[in-house]
Amino acid sequence: MITVHIYTPDQRHEWDTFVERSNNGTMFHQQRFLDYHPDGKWNWHHLMFRENGKLVAVLPAGVGKDGALWSPTGASYGSIVVADEAFERCLHIVDAFIDYARSAGFTDAYLIPPPLIYTLDYSQHVEYAMLYRKATFELHYISHAIDLKRGSAFLDHFDQTARKSVRKILREGRITIRESDDYATFHTILVENKARHDTKPTHTLEDLLKLRELMPEKLRLNMVYLDDEPIAGSLLFLANRKVVLCFYNMLRYEYEHLRPIYLIMYETVRWAIENNYEWVDIGVSQDTKADDPMTPSLGLISFKERFDSRGILRSTYHLDLR
Repeated sequence: MITVHIYTPDQRHEWDTFVERSNNGTMFHQQRFLDYHPDGKWNWHHLMFRENGKLVAVLPAGVGKDGALWSPTGASYGSIVVADEAFERCLHIVDAFIDYARSAGFTDAYLIPPPLIYTLDYSQHVEYAMLYRKATFELHYISHAIDLKRGSAFLDHFDQTARKSVRKILREGRITIRESDDYATFHTILVENKARHDTKPTHTLEDLLKLRELMPEKLRLNMVYLDDEPIAGSLLFLANRKVVLCFYNMLRYEYEHLRPIYLIMYETVRWAIENNYEWVDIGVSQDTKADDPMTPSLGLISFKERFDSRGILRSTYHLDLR
């Protein structure tokens, strides 16, 4: 029998170790990541699942203003984290979650698992178990990701414009890219960039510095320089052993004609291949100004496809617990 209980801070090491060793966990599921949020910002309701005392699943979650249980809360991906389990056990885990949520008084639960590419050994047992128990899809977003199976020949599979731009930048040598610890300059560019689109960054500078302190091995900041002047940057989240996530790609638009983002994409893919990752996730491609949140940004998608990326779904599962 699988039992469910609320996480307590003294179980932090057990939780994070389980996520690191799981089949579908990411940095976003770890308590180390969630700890960057100030105390009291979210109404946490993290759950742990045990079978005969052994931890078999975890669910990072919080209670939303609507009173529903949301996973993730304060992160990009959530849902139930498991080892590479047989379907029957995943079904028992989902059933235990549903029973718990109902007994706790929740009428709705929303779960957003990582896309399939994040699973170390491809499996959607948990997702199918939720659908079998009559979960419905609330939303789908389209993300784009680059399959690194091309190896060292990856540049040959960028489109002609991207290939020519990258080779020109590398040949001329004025624009360079390197790992940096200059989060302050990067965040300044990030704020300027987001303001152009009437938005604000998800993270403050203090947030990024806190994340760097909590999990330095999971963040990589690359900065692009024209001579010695910073003109663009990219913050990578090393989400798990399989996927590098481009969380922010930003530039100073007065240098857009120099195409620094092309160099960023080249270096990101090159570094990820060198370090034995399998995918580079370059994020969702939605038109954030549209009334329908699922509206694709066709221009953004077309740009991402220049780098040999493919569409992957980021879906929200809704469980009506009434």
